[in-house]
Amino acid sequence: MASDSMDREIILADFQACTGIDNIAEAITLLELNNWDLVAAINGVMPQENGILQSEASQANIYGPHSQAATAEAAVAPPATSSSSSSPPSSSSAFCPVLPSRHIVERQPRMLNFRVEYRQRTVEVVVEEGSAVGEIKHILETELQVPISKMQLKGWKSGDVSDITVLRSLHLPKNNSLYVLTPDIAPTASTSQNSVLQESLNQNFLLVISHREAQRDYNLNFPGSRTIQEVKRNVSDLTNIPVRHQQWEGWPAAASDDSMTLAASGISYPCHHLSVCRRSSPANNQEPTEECADVHMVSDSEGDDFEDASEFGVDESEMFGMGSSTGCRKAALMPENSENESDALLHFTAEFSTRYGECHPVFFIGTLEAASQEAFYGKARDRKLLAIYLHNDESVLSNVFCSQMMCADSIVAYLSQNFITWAWDVTKEANKARLLTICTRHFGSVVAQTIRTYKTDQFPLLLTVMGKRTSNEVLNVIQGNTTVDELMMRLMGAMEIFSAQQQEDIKDEDEREAREMVKREQDEAYQLSLEADRKKREAQEREQAEQLRLQQIQKEADDEKEAIRLSLEHALPPEPAEEGGEPISKLRIRTPSGEFLVRRFLGSTKLQILFDFVASKGYPWDDFKLLTTFPRRNITQLDPASSLLEAKLFPQETLFLEAKE
Repeated sequence: MASDSMDREIILADFQACTGIDNIAEAITLLELNNWDLVAAINGVMPQENGILQSEASQANIYGPHSQAATAEAAVAPPATSSSSSSPPSSSSAFCPVLPSRHIVERQPRMLNFRVEYRQRTVEVVVEEGSAVGEIKHILETELQVPISKMQLKGWKSGDVSDITVLRSLHLPKNNSLYVLTPDIAPTASTSQNSVLQESLNQNFLLVISHREAQRDYNLNFPGSRTIQEVKRNVSDLTNIPVRHQQWEGWPAAASDDSMTLAASGISYPCHHLSVCRRSSPANNQEPTEECADVHMVSDSEGDDFEDASEFGVDESEMFGMGSSTGCRKAALMPENSENESDALLHFTAEFSTRYGECHPVFFIGTLEAASQEAFYGKARDRKLLAIYLHNDESVLSNVFCSQMMCADSIVAYLSQNFITWAWDVTKEANKARLLTICTRHFGSVVAQTIRTYKTDQFPLLLTVMGKRTSNEVLNVIQGNTTVDELMMRLMGAMEIFSAQQQEDIKDEDEREAREMVKREQDEAYQLSLEADRKKREAQEREQAEQLRLQQIQKEADDEKEAIRLSLEHALPPEPAEEGGEPISKLRIRTPSGEFLVRRFLGSTKLQILFDFVASKGYPWDDFKLLTTFPRRNITQLDPASSLLEAKLFPQETLFLEAKE
């Protein structure tokens, strides 16, 4: 361990000295991407014209449109060894003269290797991570002489991808295996066997794998496009035997490369029998046992993924859960005794994604009650089935069920479209007891008792639940020992039952909404009628109030006028007698109504007294003018202090009243 750390420190120092990268974290990241291969790491950041050779393997591959120029650049450079297994130089002096820091330019992008199989040919393709899928097809078109329009590139981990998909978005490893299908091109006589291979890529193979040490058989279904390496990794999850320690029996002699697909490996269809056991540790220098010695397919490719556990001071049995109970191969999907269900499910979702990838059902984050509300209690057209996934890490079926069933594209799409999926981890007894309590509360004791009766090896379970008017009904309990096709059939069967019930609910809901609509329209019409009556009544009340107000104002004005009239009438001097010693003026005043006011006044009486007399009869001089007949004069324009004699209204005169304009 100490010597390894010392070697890596020397490699890091050499790398920084040659490339001029001062950031230690960045330098370590670049070295780790190249498995601490100093030459490969330097090639990744230095321009090819500096004289650094690409590795011999990369020179043999197809690099696309710029491959010839890159090869020509490398041909004039001094030889260099770039194998990852070679010992790194002990000092930077071996490289710095060749790679001066002043020549440093922008680092080259990450390169991806593709092994593409087509009929009887295998093509190696190397492209940049930033390239599109279509660029691989252009290279294959040149190599295979197959038009792009008739070419189908298969074998992607994330399903079919389009030509414009950028490789970086697929998060691919450095080494990948693909295959080409050309259904529109008829095979020739020389390619008839390869045509059978193409058909096999779309077939499902049943592998019956016997684990000798555990004396147990596993029945696993794999598509023909799955590689031997992927099968070994799945078996590693089941048996806890790392891929590099697996020793196999039953593989055909042609299956010598782990990157080979099952269809090309020569295994029997539809069923093939294999056996696996743990090979003896190299430290013990023991030879393999006879019962596992027929075909030794021990993968060394896994060594690139992680170092030997002993280098980090960790016992291998603890690392893979084969030793004491304190060792843990994986983090729990759900923490024990979590107080909040939402937090527990967030942890479940994050850990599930870490284990099995991002392609999985969308798990509902919240309580089971909230999930039931979301699924059952919306509008009838929006309702869905509730899928309850119960996980148990102690079951050997869990990893296969999750990776092959729950993460299958068809299952994920179907669950997302038709189900609300809620999950729970029952590995811990406390979490299992809590689940049983929750199920008892929402579905009754029968469902809880049913879950309790299932043994650990029968997990994981997938319950499909349908909501009804009075209670919730569990339609299916799907156990972990199933296939993708059977799981899909069970889900579709539950969906058929639900669809029939949903149509009835939609019909009832539409009828209920129609009745409620009629009632609502009647209520609205009644409310409008009441509102119209109220407004009409309020208008009448306002009109009456206005009339009363105007009448009150008019009455007050009349009362005021009457009071003024009476005061003027009381203030008038008495009418003189006809035979008096002073001159008497007799005036006849014609009113607008045709009546005559006749009164005697002393000749010395002021015009104001005349005006007051007329006002006392209801004709105030502010509103009326007093005119003579002939010649026509307006008496109200004269000085009120002048006498009748001065106004020439003596001894008698006829006047008339006229309203002012």
